[in-house]
Amino acid sequence: MSDADELRSLLATEGPAVSAGTQGFNRGRYESVARLSEYEGLKAEARSIKEDAIERLPELIDQLRETVEDNGGTLYLADDAADANDYVRSVVDDRDADRVVKSKSMTSEEIDVNEALAADGVDVVETDLGEWVLQVADEAPSHIVAPAIHRSRESIADLFNARFEPDEPLESAEELTRFARDHLGELIADAQVGMTGANFVTADTGTMALVTSEGNARKTVAATDTHVAVAGVEKVIPTVEDLHPFVELIGRSGTGQDITSYVSLLTPPVETPVVDFADDETPLSELGADREFHLVLIDNGRMAMRDDDELRETLYCIRCSACSNSCANFQQVGGHAFGGETYSGGIGTGWEAGIEGLDVAGEFNDLCTGCSRCVNACPVGIDIPWINTVVRDRVNHQGEDGGFDFLVDGLTPEADDGSPSLQKRFFGHFETVAKLGSATAPVSNWLAERRGSRVAMQRLLGIDARRELPQFQRETLVEWFADRDVTVANPRREVVLYPDLYTNHVQVERGKAAVRVLEALDVDVVVPAVASSGRAPLSQGMLSTARGHAERVAETLGPHVDRGRDVVVVEPSDHAMFQREYDRLVDADAADALSANSYEVMEFVYGLLENGASTDDLRAGAGDRVAYHSHCQQRTLGLESHTVAVLERCGFDVLTSDVECCGMAGSFGYKETYYDVSVAVGDELREQFRADDARDRAVVASGTSCLEQLDDLLDRPTRHPVQLLSPP
Repeated sequence: MSDADELRSLLATEGPAVSAGTQGFNRGRYESVARLSEYEGLKAEARSIKEDAIERLPELIDQLRETVEDNGGTLYLADDAADANDYVRSVVDDRDADRVVKSKSMTSEEIDVNEALAADGVDVVETDLGEWVLQVADEAPSHIVAPAIHRSRESIADLFNARFEPDEPLESAEELTRFARDHLGELIADAQVGMTGANFVTADTGTMALVTSEGNARKTVAATDTHVAVAGVEKVIPTVEDLHPFVELIGRSGTGQDITSYVSLLTPPVETPVVDFADDETPLSELGADREFHLVLIDNGRMAMRDDDELRETLYCIRCSACSNSCANFQQVGGHAFGGETYSGGIGTGWEAGIEGLDVAGEFNDLCTGCSRCVNACPVGIDIPWINTVVRDRVNHQGEDGGFDFLVDGLTPEADDGSPSLQKRFFGHFETVAKLGSATAPVSNWLAERRGSRVAMQRLLGIDARRELPQFQRETLVEWFADRDVTVANPRREVVLYPDLYTNHVQVERGKAAVRVLEALDVDVVVPAVASSGRAPLSQGMLSTARGHAERVAETLGPHVDRGRDVVVVEPSDHAMFQREYDRLVDADAADALSANSYEVMEFVYGLLENGASTDDLRAGAGDRVAYHSHCQQRTLGLESHTVAVLERCGFDVLTSDVECCGMAGSFGYKETYYDVSVAVGDELREQFRADDARDRAVVASGTSCLEQLDDLLDRPTRHPVQLLSPP
């Protein structure tokens, strides 16, 4: 099947279960962290601990080795998966074991230890309920924390009934759980070796923290006399005291629980008596505790990631799944699409790039749209969108020239090394496309809508023919402004309005409205000719092109800022560039200046009103009813509330959407491969704005992509909020 066919299949078959599970986890996260007053402080503390641990990793591993050996165990540092499996196989062989029982471990999935042991004739049994379901079904996990999230209760019941043929068919969750517990209990009792992962391992005491929702990990350790723990080297942290922020955060971030059902702190080899399940007479207190413990720490590319300035942050990951649960695309298709050999979701790109290679990471990397919802959700503050962008850039550098590359060659002065796909180069160089579109409008719009043009665009550029195309305006915002002769006497502020790509060439009316609103509030406005922000090439992983755009923008806007002008931005994704990404694209002074002096337009209007400006010269809402949807990156930056406050102050009755993503995400929604995913994400927003309390309201949205998606999804016009305020 093609990628689009596969995605459509997953949307239909696994999507409903994945969506219900991940959105439930995400809602739980919001509720749980809201009850934790020190949430941001704990995140900062956890981040600091991981930064320190990864920086000092070699010395911490040496310390841990001494600690484990002093405790009576063995630490083996494996170079790669084969090395780790060889060691585990030798331990199992020395024990003469014919069965190994395992608790949930993504690292063991990574190294395929089950297959290695099975090749030796060893029966390997997963004891985590979700993992066992997948073992029975012969399926791969689709989620870092909830491996069988793609399966409904009904499908699990059908699976168990067909496989085990119980006396009475299993139906309810309680029946399924009881059956699994009884069945697995018998298998655990006959096992000789128990294998676990480790969420964290402390170098000072050798203590392992296992954070689980079931008691199977404890059973796996206690019921067997040989314990093998498999963990990546990044799981090592300095001290037991350092566990505190992670225990507080991991459950809240992953499943929305204030604390998971089981937090097990083990310092192996544990002193629990070794149970002889055939002896039901001898008291446990009289049984011995002769146990073996083997900690297998795995490199498998991690130390190289540590030395990679761009991938290093991946090692801070605590495998909580918050990035997956908060991601609109993951919510629709799950980890079988949005994932690689082992790891899934936004952070999965970094893991797969470092462990498996760019080819694997590149297979699903484009499902990350860079919306940044995961940034605030991550309990250790990993810049997951940036990691995905860097990986995309590296994948591009592996590409080969395509047969139709001449169609986009030379669209911009910058030349990215390597060869991004024709589609990525088209969208990455969209500034030149927009300039050409405006220069030749309306002919360009007419020509683009011809059937032959749409067929050619779908075939050559992968632009889905079902998606409406932008309508370029002949007169750009910059040209319109240059022809005006308006002077604001005694201005309260002076600003440079940044003419982003769409505001300048497509949605020009919102730019005009922004100028009029600012001038009505006694603000002196200039609109210079300036390069696009670089958001378009950045989204395609074309970093050198994005950097060139950013440098030109900083060079143009810098003098305005130096003269005391604020920078006001209409498009939230471009404002996010100034606030976040420019720190990585231009020199520190320029980035700091733009970040400190740039504002989203409604944020700026809010500030003016809070500091004495009057709404008298703005259009009054007079109770007009509007339905408002904010932009993903606007939410990440905490700016949504400013728009709502301004509209309400001006007399509008505002219904705010609680749907976090419209699904368009810039070029993502145009691409044939992802069109159906984009629309599926947008369905929830469509239904909300068609509900009884919203269907007769004017629809407003802050983002270009949001407006485009809503135009396609709804049968009524949409506007930017600033257009509601524009004086006649």
